[in-house]
Amino acid sequence: MRLADTNILLYAVSPSPEEAAKHQLANRLLDEGDLAFSAQVLQEFYVQATNPRRSWRFSHERAVSFIESLLDFPVQPVNLEVVQSALAMRARFGLNYWDCAILAAARLMGCDAVYSEDMSDTQDYDGLRVINPFAHLPQPA
Repeated sequence: MRLADTNILLYAVSPSPEEAAKHQLANRLLDEGDLAFSAQVLQEFYVQATNPRRSWRFSHERAVSFIESLLDFPVQPVNLEVVQSALAMRARFGLNYWDCAILAAARLMGCDAVYSEDMSDTQDYDGLRVINPFAHLPQPA
């Protein structure tokens, strides 16, 4: 099982033509079904998807509906164990707290990897790998 970071969800719903390849890949990952999420990722999705500065901004209702469609996947709540583990990872690896909280949630759920465009592709954090599923896609000119 792999935990998906917020950017996977944002690309899955993006109507932007520049993100079409990422949109297709993100949806393929969702369709494969061997994913997990953290409550933090769902919160971040809501904030980003409803951001008034986003050109394709979601309404509150549409963002909630999309989040509810993900609730059949395992979701790690943000709890004291996640916070403590994230703080320990922050001290050890020097990443920002929010990335560490995602890694901590993935570890607590027994995931073997995290899909993320924001963290270093192929980096290993004590057996928990980061995979950028978009790394092989052609970069826009």
